[in-house]
Amino acid sequence: MNATSEPNLELISEPNSKSNPESPSKSPKYKRILLKLSGEALMGDRNFGIDPEVVQDIALQVAEIVKDGIEVAIVVGGGNIFRGINGADKGMDRATADYIGMIATVMNALTLQDSFEHLDDPIPTRVMSAIAMQEIAEPYIRRRAIRHLENNRVVIFGAGSGNPYFTTDTTAALRGAEIDADVILKATKVDGIYDSDPKKNPDAKRFQSVSFDYALINDLRVMDATAFALCKENGIPIIVFDLGVTGNIRRVVMGESIGTYVGGSCETN
Repeated sequence: MNATSEPNLELISEPNSKSNPESPSKSPKYKRILLKLSGEALMGDRNFGIDPEVVQDIALQVAEIVKDGIEVAIVVGGGNIFRGINGADKGMDRATADYIGMIATVMNALTLQDSFEHLDDPIPTRVMSAIAMQEIAEPYIRRRAIRHLENNRVVIFGAGSGNPYFTTDTTAALRGAEIDADVILKATKVDGIYDSDPKKNPDAKRFQSVSFDYALINDLRVMDATAFALCKENGIPIIVFDLGVTGNIRRVVMGESIGTYVGGSCETN
């Protein structure tokens, strides 16, 4: 994620650090979270599909915070199976390609549900689909989703928003606003947002925090502009963090300073 103009933010000068741990709070900082998982996050080191070990690790991390009383909703992408925009680039009708991508997200959602419910201490889970699939998933109903969360069930939102041309990042922002989430946790393969590509620049610096305006003006492609705008309008912060470090989900929820915090005012170190 590259930045070009003068920022109003905080920087961390150790880009290769996986985390910046602090003493966790005695109580969680966030009570209700929306976790955004890309489909690629489920692949692990594979080139396609789902790595069962990765899915189980995610389930274990989420189960840990659910047992602490944290309410967890999840939006999962489908890029490990089919990405709509790629199909459109190959000549498919864009709307048709996006619908196929939505079906891929439901496949991932069901996989996650199965993993949660086959833990040694199972976590009750509900898959809610924006496209009617009554044999395998509940229809998305906002009040029902909130009720599931209040009853300490994990809710996984599948089929995106149910509309073509919208990303699952936008779905995450939309569902986060609808369920009144305290924060959106954007799980990635990097440990935050950088001022330049850390793979190409060993001196790249990671932003500890950045404003929505800065993210939008500088086109920081952590989430698409529509998702950023929705979060800004509804006052929902986003935390970008590395899912590959076991325990990071809990660290973020407990308020440790890891990844990059998007939202609110920022100051330069």
